[in-house]
Amino acid sequence: MPGFLLHQGAVVLCAHGGTAQPTAPSPRVTVTGMPVATQPAPYVIAGCPFNVSGAPVPCVTATWVTFATRITSMGMPLLLLDSQAICVPNGTPLMITSTQTRVTGM
Repeated sequence: MPGFLLHQGAVVLCAHGGTAQPTAPSPRVTVTGMPVATQPAPYVIAGCPFNVSGAPVPCVTATWVTFATRITSMGMPLLLLDSQAICVPNGTPLMITSTQTRVTGM
């Protein structure tokens, strides 16, 4: 499905409210002046408050499992608004709450 491209300024959260950021956005393609996010690079998560029985088990990183199939940057697939990711170590999803709304991909 077509969707808006994710970029470095997109708001992405783990299921518990921690903030996720791309580790290596692609500098060759920019939207709204910010580099786009690519699938191979994981996202790092800060501020996840998740705990189990009082022991902290926060989301640390996330790996993208769905991504654009027809658009790439430097040979790497780009991420879209409907892309899905799994957080490590607890397997919860990332939630994309906002992104740029000018450029779409498929």
